[in-house]
Amino acid sequence: MKKPALAVELDDFDRKILAALAEDGRMTVTELAKRMGLSKTPAQVRLKRLTDSGVIRGFRAIIDPARLGLDHIAFTEVKLADTREKALQEFNAAVRRIPEVEECHMLASNFDYLLKVRTADIRRYRIVLGEKISSLPHVASTSTYVAMETVKD
Repeated sequence: MKKPALAVELDDFDRKILAALAEDGRMTVTELAKRMGLSKTPAQVRLKRLTDSGVIRGFRAIIDPARLGLDHIAFTEVKLADTREKALQEFNAAVRRIPEVEECHMLASNFDYLLKVRTADIRRYRIVLGEKISSLPHVASTSTYVAMETVKD
């Protein structure tokens, strides 16, 4: 299993930098420094420290899935037949290879995992469920909930 990450001490400037970048990740260091009331070099040093420590894991484009025809979301409960460590590792490795699975969370519940699956429509979801998710290692059963509307993402 993955070791938990150690918490990093953040001051008010660090928190402001994170908030600004969460809002606009393409902001230049010069603009970031200006917004923080810092000169460019201290802002750059802080940004590097936040990146090197893993607080900032990366930068990416936020893509609108609906514009790509991928606005069908289903949440799938997965129960495993075996929950020993080796079985969990095999399931985790295999589920990471399914591109339609946007999120996968192990839960303390009456089922083992909750998947967020994004597809074009219910027909495509049925194929993903039948051919990919149900054939993952150690899957005993699944249950699906289809999202009607995303209120907050």
